[in-house]
Amino acid sequence: MKGKVNQPIVLGVFLIAITGSLLGQAPGPSTADQGSAAPNGTTAPSAPPAEAPAGKPHDASFVIGKDDVLVINVWKEPEVSRSLPVRSDGRISLPLVGEVEAAGRTPLQLEQEISDKLRSFITDPEVTVMVQQINSEKFNILGQVAKPGSYPLTTATTVLDAIAAAGGFRDFARQKGVYILRKSSGGSEARIPFNYKDVIKGKNSEQNIKIQPNDTIVVP
Repeated sequence: MKGKVNQPIVLGVFLIAITGSLLGQAPGPSTADQGSAAPNGTTAPSAPPAEAPAGKPHDASFVIGKDDVLVINVWKEPEVSRSLPVRSDGRISLPLVGEVEAAGRTPLQLEQEISDKLRSFITDPEVTVMVQQINSEKFNILGQVAKPGSYPLTTATTVLDAIAAAGGFRDFARQKGVYILRKSSGGSEARIPFNYKDVIKGKNSEQNIKIQPNDTIVVP
């Protein structure tokens, strides 16, 4: 009969057209993968976080001494910022600041004085003082050790640590007769015994005391 269309054929052609259309579409990147689009079509990197002023990671109770090395940082003022040692007269010198007494002060106290002096040149100066190297606190070890002499006390150090730093005992050292000479604030001197043989066996471990600045360990 004229004008009658075979329905199964039409349905088949329709399905083929839909399938071809779907296969021709390439999957686009997901929103998570696209990032921020720049005007030229490239992906724009995320903006870095704003830089914050330097902190003040120092021990406010530490007292600066001669020969200590300090790091002076003035926020956004590289010409003033620098690393420098405390001179033998206990002072340091900085541009715009001039001579400043550093020995005998804490880093926090030194920060305050430098800030006060810089206010004539810089609005609200942000100053950080850090101790980069401690050379003022030392202990001595004398007698029958491999390397007698003076050593910087940069970390918590016990008598055993000090003997190891000096290279250990010589052959004829009296390891049971070691002692520490320690001066009190009043000027008197105490003699503290240290029996190495006992300590390394776990006996009298309380003798393995922490070394204090200016202690002298004697190994007869």
